[in-house]
Amino acid sequence: MVREFLAEFMSTYVMMVFGLGSVAHMVLGDKKFGSYLGVNLGFGFGVAMGVHVAGGISGAHMNAAVTFSNCALGRMPWKKFPVYVLGQFLGSFSAAASTYLLFYRAIDQFSGGELLVTGPTSTANIFATYLPEHMTLWWGFLDEVFLTGMLQLCIFAITDKRNSPALKGTEALVIGVLVCVIGISLGMNSGYAINPSRDLPPRFFTFIAGWGQQVFRAGDNWWWVPVVAPLLGAYLGGIVYLVFIHSSIPRDPQRLENSLTEDHKITVSTKDPPAPVSMTPASTQLAPPLSGSIPLEHF
Repeated sequence: MVREFLAEFMSTYVMMVFGLGSVAHMVLGDKKFGSYLGVNLGFGFGVAMGVHVAGGISGAHMNAAVTFSNCALGRMPWKKFPVYVLGQFLGSFSAAASTYLLFYRAIDQFSGGELLVTGPTSTANIFATYLPEHMTLWWGFLDEVFLTGMLQLCIFAITDKRNSPALKGTEALVIGVLVCVIGISLGMNSGYAINPSRDLPPRFFTFIAGWGQQVFRAGDNWWWVPVVAPLLGAYLGGIVYLVFIHSSIPRDPQRLENSLTEDHKITVSTKDPPAPVSMTPASTQLAPPLSGSIPLEHF
């Protein structure tokens, strides 16, 4: 439990430092050092680095919604849920504090010494998501549900050794590309938080650091949506994959039986009674797992 807690802490910290840093470049860099594409790449490759940091220990969820869906769908015990989420929240909060310290002078110069949540010189959006003017609260809720559902569905596909998983050693990169693709194609409506661990702890940090209560009041009290909607979305996305895809994949034993029959070309004489077929130890071994297969609960 301690190892998994520390693994979630460190992997989330790594992801968030790279992600928040890329947002800081876009907001503070006067369009010279950052862009929306840069933000997507920052979070995408940040996720990939986080998986490399802790994928072999805790699975590097880095996302309370992913942890929730794995517990709710019986892929990991509920007793691990608070351990994972606490590690993720503390790692994300620490990353927000680190980003603030690294960019303190740039934030102060850009904002004129006034920490604002909304407006042309707002800087709170470096750390958490806020609704744009063309969105409403409940449209934003549905958007977060859909985006997180797509995230969880694709993660299950990437790590399903019975389907077409990512090649061994490429899982981190493929999941990072997935996060980047979600941002590039669907991220403009709600900022694609798709992760309570990504949004809520940095928002708490901005509340403490001087941005005030407006970080919770802005956007018709938007703050709770990136917490609740991803949990629902990840659960629904996981169910959709398990029901419509995973359950329809042919069972491995049948494919193994057919393979053995074809390889050994077993024939039975019509003159003599069938005799028991003996195989060498090598022939009785099960086929190796598909390349890149890892336990689904790791993600």
